[in-house]
Amino acid sequence: METPLSVVIGAGGTGGHIYPGLALAEALRRRVPGAAISFVGTERGLETRLIPEAGYRLHTVDMIPFDRSLGVKRFTLPAALLRSAGQCRTILREQGAQAAVGMGGYPSAPVILGARLAGLPSLIHESNAVPGRANTFAARLTPHVALAFEAGGDHLPASTRPDLVGMPLTGPLATLDREARRADARRALGVPPHARLLLVNGGSLGAARLTEAAVGLAGRWRDRTDVRLLIKTGPAALDAARARLRATGADRVAEAVAYLDRIDQTYAAADLVVCRAGSATVAELATIGLPAVLVPYPHAPGDHQTHNARTLTGVGAGVLLRDEDTTAASLDALAGSLLADPHRLHAMASAATTAGIGAHHRDAADRLAVKVLRLAGHRLPAPVPTAH
Repeated sequence: METPLSVVIGAGGTGGHIYPGLALAEALRRRVPGAAISFVGTERGLETRLIPEAGYRLHTVDMIPFDRSLGVKRFTLPAALLRSAGQCRTILREQGAQAAVGMGGYPSAPVILGARLAGLPSLIHESNAVPGRANTFAARLTPHVALAFEAGGDHLPASTRPDLVGMPLTGPLATLDREARRADARRALGVPPHARLLLVNGGSLGAARLTEAAVGLAGRWRDRTDVRLLIKTGPAALDAARARLRATGADRVAEAVAYLDRIDQTYAAADLVVCRAGSATVAELATIGLPAVLVPYPHAPGDHQTHNARTLTGVGAGVLLRDEDTTAASLDALAGSLLADPHRLHAMASAATTAGIGAHHRDAADRLAVKVLRLAGHRLPAPVPTAH
């Protein structure tokens, strides 16, 4: 009798690491319904909310960020990594894990090191066009590396032989048909038939620069009837943004929300998005064909968000706007001109599909699941299609 499948996934910090991990978990469960899938993270990231909400167990360890710009002292990192790796080794043994997966972010490295200490096979998935510090380190501990973007392999140790699998997307995004869903989605969000919808999305935690510019833009557009704005602020900035919208009368055309619980519905309704260039966001936009103004986070390690953004801007599916240039006035000029040009929007929406840069993301979760199953020595059952 085959041993029940048990996999532990390290993913945490931001949604850009967590959501692909959840997509992988979904794909493993589709192929092996009784699989025991659990996650490792910390107490400080979004994983404490997102992973339990998705129905998976979260183990927490005492890892600290690799990023010294966050105030982490370099000499404290090795001790913290060894301590958290020891905790991960215990977790892996208690879970009877046959394989460990690191999805990037600082909770990922101790999982891979813990697997090495426990003698278990492991795999890392690099989601960015430029690998983060955690995965650059972890790639020295396992020969099994999967990439979301081909460029990600250029910065890994020469000994690695990475495979391009794409970015794992959760079911609703992997199968989203914007045109088919558009009318229903716009009705659900209360967007008038004649209006263009601009989505401003600062990422899983929000972005102060984007929120500030979007609220100012809403003030400029408050008397217009042909546009609507949906502004994702993150929880910390929500109350202030709503107060400013009310004070200027801009709440007639704009709504601020902390989270986008139905991102598939929002993407289907939107005509244009202004957003950061996190890897998951870029992969989603490439897959569904949503035109974008991309504002890379300027302090991302290795400037990886700019490299991510070029995946779209290089084929005409997006426009790059520097963070320091992002103001209400610049958005008025750039987003305003794009929304007024339906032919340009259509060309941008078609560009990613024409270039083929999004196609491999749709099935990435299943491809990564197959790699994990093989790594775990588990028999490969027939694939179960994602529900459409």
